[in-house]
Amino acid sequence: MRFRAKIVDLACLNHFSRIINTIAKLAKTCILRLTVCKLYFIVSDKVANGGASMWCELCQGNFFDEFQMEGVAAEHNEIYLELVPENLSRALKTAQSAKAVKIKLTNKHCPCLRVAVELPSLSSSSRIVTHDIPVGVIPRRMWSDFREPSVPDFDVSIYLPALKTMKSVVERMKNLSSFIVIEANLSGDMNLKIETDLVSVTTHFKDLGNPPWASEDGCQSSAQDRDVESMAEARIDIKKLQQLLAGQQVNPTKALCNIVTKRVVHFILLHEEVSLQYFIPAVA
Repeated sequence: MRFRAKIVDLACLNHFSRIINTIAKLAKTCILRLTVCKLYFIVSDKVANGGASMWCELCQGNFFDEFQMEGVAAEHNEIYLELVPENLSRALKTAQSAKAVKIKLTNKHCPCLRVAVELPSLSSSSRIVTHDIPVGVIPRRMWSDFREPSVPDFDVSIYLPALKTMKSVVERMKNLSSFIVIEANLSGDMNLKIETDLVSVTTHFKDLGNPPWASEDGCQSSAQDRDVESMAEARIDIKKLQQLLAGQQVNPTKALCNIVTKRVVHFILLHEEVSLQYFIPAVA
């Protein structure tokens, strides 16, 4: 099992760093899955147990100048590592103006991701700062726990308003209640609501647009048989939503959410070469 990679381009490095920051804000620990073409950051708290889950996918070719890996076996050419994303985020913070960053899987006293940051220096020799980030190697028999989540058969799918706007609305509402109701219909309307014994507040968004989903067999999902005005809704933990909005350092070019009534809200944020999916379960 071997892995080494190198980033030289500063724009790629900063972009990668922002993605890791975003993930660190969403999860205390995550799984890093390495394949020949892609990196995945996965959090699979079982949504059924009330935990949010995440799936973030990056094409390595868009970030790394060099990328070599050998998985656990020829027919299973992948590596699964458990790590604390905050540790990786901290290591990359020292690389703001680096000439290059090398990442390598090592095993001195325990398995580690070694992040070596080459900093510019005035003399001819360069300064190298290394960070060893402990990781756990996930055995092959457990890989199936970290499969890509399927897109739920949603009632409504809708584009999100500007995330900054949504974030400021949610931050104000967070002071009034621990839960928020997201409701939307197929006419591009979305409401964010909180209702407590003392107060009821609703923010309305109009004309957001609904993504054109088609399933594999060419027919639309169950959403298409709905009355376009009728609202699908789910009540979720407002902190989990705020975490997602506050953690965003990658301005997505497209952001949408799928609502399965009273079951789950599934967010998809797309940015050129990165896709991030986030599932927040509904609460009764």
